Amino acid sequence: MTSTVPAPVARTADDSALQAVLLDMDGTLVDTEGFWWDTEVDVFGELGHRLDESWRHVVVGGPMSRSAAFLIESTGAAITVGELSVLLNERFEARIADRVPLMPGAERLLAELARHNVPTALVSASHRRVIDRVLLSLGRDRFSLTVAGDEVPRTKPHPDPYLLAAQALGAHPSRCAVIEDTATGVAAAEAAGCRVVAVPSVGLIAPAPGRTVVGSLEDVDLAFLRSLISPLN
Repeated sequence: MTSTVPAPVARTADDSALQAVLLDMDGTLVDTEGFWWDTEVDVFGELGHRLDESWRHVVVGGPMSRSAAFLIESTGAAITVGELSVLLNERFEARIADRVPLMPGAERLLAELARHNVPTALVSASHRRVIDRVLLSLGRDRFSLTVAGDEVPRTKPHPDPYLLAAQALGAHPSRCAVIEDTATGVAAAEAAGCRVVAVPSVGLIAPAPGRTVVGSLEDVDLAFLRSLISPLN
């Protein structure tokens, strides 16, 4: 979808106060955070620079513009943010080819949400071209809508992508459960006023009010997500 908000869709999440489930993509539903880092390492190696492993937690989960700018500044590479963004996207697409590995529990959770007609959105900082490739593995029909990082004026860690998704699904942010794997994504969802389930992929995420941390999507099902939100009066 684009940054224009479509007409709200009907909510059919049974009698629960849960109105929608919004999910991050890389590292949450698909095991691609390592692919992104390997791509960045390879590209900068060709440019004559070596990336420090400690930088990985800085670039993970963030928008391409932020990650590219940080790596250029840190290495002094002679390339612009725009040029690097295009190159990284092209190399990443080539690396994942036609299939990407799903995170444990992702297939089961998406199937359960679809079976119960829970409005579901994919909300990613990745660009549309990357999302469309990954959807070949995830299944486009599993989501009522998808929001890409290059289709909103401000992407994560700003709340805009999650606010847009909630509005498009006719849901109030406080009645949405968000599943994220990085501190950047968690910050975006919490700023939007959503309840957050963190499944850390790179780096630690501590529990906090309105935030639940689990070890895997295997620990998440519809009953669990409904339990996070108080019943409607």
